[in-house]
Amino acid sequence: MQTHTAKRVEITIEAVMQRRLTEALESAEVSGYTIHPVLGGSGRSGHWSREGQVSRASGMVTVVCIIRPERLDPLLDAAFSILDRHIGVVNVTDCVVMRAERF
Repeated sequence: MQTHTAKRVEITIEAVMQRRLTEALESAEVSGYTIHPVLGGSGRSGHWSREGQVSRASGMVTVVCIIRPERLDPLLDAAFSILDRHIGVVNVTDCVVMRAERF
């Protein structure tokens, strides 16, 4: 079976910013993504959990995109237009896909 190189981008951001992020991605012609709720974690500010949130009850989400390598820079530009002013983490890894026409 033939495989193709792609990029997997995971963007973790406050759930209240999800819509702004996905609109920015769509404006950069990124049409495919999946959104996962984040249950908790630990970072510079210490441990946190979705259940323990008082002021930000909506917690965090991770938006996952798999794209062709040549589409990476426009995606990152769109993401950082939102992340530059908000809490967020971006992770980019290489991956292999089948059916490259879908990406």
